[in-house]
Amino acid sequence: MQALILVGGKGTRLRPLTSLLPKPIVTLVDRPFLTYQLEWVKAHGIDEVILSCGFLPDQLEAVLGDGSALGLTLTYVVEPEPLGTGGALKYAEPHLQDRFFMLNGDTLTDMDLSAQLAQHLRTGARGTLALHPVDDVSSYGLVPLYPDGSVREFLEKPGPDDAVSTNLINAGAYVFEKEILDDLPACGSHFSIERDVFPRLVGNGLYGYEASGYWMDIGTPKRYLEGTFDILNANVATAIGRRLAAHGGCLTEGATVEGRVVRPAIVGAGSHIGPEAIVGGLAVLGENCRIGAGSHITDSVLHDGVRIGARTRINGSILAADVTVGDNCLISRGAVIGAGVQIGDDNEIVNGMRIFPGTEIPAGAIRFSS
Repeated sequence: MQALILVGGKGTRLRPLTSLLPKPIVTLVDRPFLTYQLEWVKAHGIDEVILSCGFLPDQLEAVLGDGSALGLTLTYVVEPEPLGTGGALKYAEPHLQDRFFMLNGDTLTDMDLSAQLAQHLRTGARGTLALHPVDDVSSYGLVPLYPDGSVREFLEKPGPDDAVSTNLINAGAYVFEKEILDDLPACGSHFSIERDVFPRLVGNGLYGYEASGYWMDIGTPKRYLEGTFDILNANVATAIGRRLAAHGGCLTEGATVEGRVVRPAIVGAGSHIGPEAIVGGLAVLGENCRIGAGSHITDSVLHDGVRIGARTRINGSILAADVTVGDNCLISRGAVIGAGVQIGDDNEIVNGMRIFPGTEIPAGAIRFSS
């Protein structure tokens, strides 16, 4: 069985984490984000994956290779220009078999693809959309179904006064019969599968599969952190989550800990936590990080090679690789620091501030408190 995964976007909502890297290989806990999807599809019998690429495809291939390490065959299809979700599907047509999955590359999930495929075969559908319930429907397109599971219509981002009969949204996982490509615009056209294709399939073999399990779009820093914490808390089924649970919620193998690690937390090999420093709970440190004496790291992610001075506090934030932070700093409340940034002593980076790669901030340059 095949899967086509759309990974062509620039990940602008995740910048500066994606300023120098394509989003699929940004690290999530302990591995490139897309690896979670590849492991997920492999567990459901998919052995060939076509990656529809656009932004920095050479970096993507350099990290993921041919897929053999995961027991998969990876094929890279590079769009000459952004073609939209429908255009990407049509462009990949020569590589597709008679039946295949199509997946958005932005999601962290453990939905049951095998059950979705079984329903698709049972109903004789031309296309089957995985649908997932959400509490707040205002930010999503809703997909009401008929009693037989066929799609009734699409409702885009309903307002508070709109009467809605469902909380099921498009979860970005589809099973298609290749015949649907015959009715699409010509290869090289720019169009959306959600807006231009699905509405035309309503009443013509389009069904919805009501999925259970975990599902999240990891497209923003806030959701990136939420996804990280859900992995640490085993709210989504992952290999690293199982390993963490087997070790009592704390992984520090290969690290030197003079201070304290509060579970759940992961500290990468070669990292050093100084005297009286506290890391966790809900913290991930990559390899070769250095945490100075008396510093506190909570609810945050630090990628490889981050160096933190003494008496610095970091909470609710993301620091990309090779960031250096001085003494007596505060990085808090949704701050995102790009790769290689250098922050001098006595600075405060707070309230969702984003510092782009290579920036140097002198000591005491950004302060909000007296």
